[in-house]
Amino acid sequence: MEEKVVKEQEAQEYEGELTFWDHLEVLRWALVRIAIVLVLITVFTFMAMPYIFDQYILAPTTGEFFVYQWLEKVSGGILNFSDDFAIQIININVASQFFTHISTSLSLALVLTVPYIIYELWKFIRPALFDHEVKHVRFAFLGGTVMFYLGCLIAYLLVFPFTFRFLTEYELSAAIQNQIDLSSYIGNFVMLVMVMGIVFEMPLLAWVLSCMGLITKSFLRQYKSYAVVGLLVLSAVITPSGDPFSMMLVAVPLYLLYEMSILVVKE
Repeated sequence: MEEKVVKEQEAQEYEGELTFWDHLEVLRWALVRIAIVLVLITVFTFMAMPYIFDQYILAPTTGEFFVYQWLEKVSGGILNFSDDFAIQIININVASQFFTHISTSLSLALVLTVPYIIYELWKFIRPALFDHEVKHVRFAFLGGTVMFYLGCLIAYLLVFPFTFRFLTEYELSAAIQNQIDLSSYIGNFVMLVMVMGIVFEMPLLAWVLSCMGLITKSFLRQYKSYAVVGLLVLSAVITPSGDPFSMMLVAVPLYLLYEMSILVVKE
């Protein structure tokens, strides 16, 4: 109790030292530092992008992609991913390669900057927290960062490769030849990776809402059937096509995240 009173006094003193405009100034400098770090990392990713593009971003376009090879080996050949699978990405716009180089470098830099962004946000809100709140908020920031990268990783290793492979191998007519445009490929790639990273914050969001007293375990269990329908709709929105295979690749992880959310929220 005494600790709480002392902390409240410290918070009042802190609030007294900093006006509303002072808080905005602190936030402004935090945003400036984030922008500087983002620019520096973008320069690095821009220089490394030709290698990253060949070795990682375009990797799912061939049968040599290590995920295809590993799953075929683990399944004992039940899952057959032919080595002759190869999709050529074409460019039909004069400036497309240049702008793709820039946009992809910026997108990758943004993903890599997430821990620093979290750190700056932590520094900004830390003085306003009580000691007993610091532990929970630190856990939330750390957990949110880990879940974001986990979502990006699952999108890169599973969701995008198999969605891309399914759609490129689907044949309406033998007379139709698929030619995948660079802008279409990279647009779907970046969108799926970023969106999956964001939706993997679902357990963290549920935990925060439960701390605010807005949701409970019983609430999530009671409306699970409605949530499943909502997750299916969200999966259809996230996936670049409306085919059931792509939707299931997204819907299954989303459902598991919903179950995880039930575990982390308060009673």
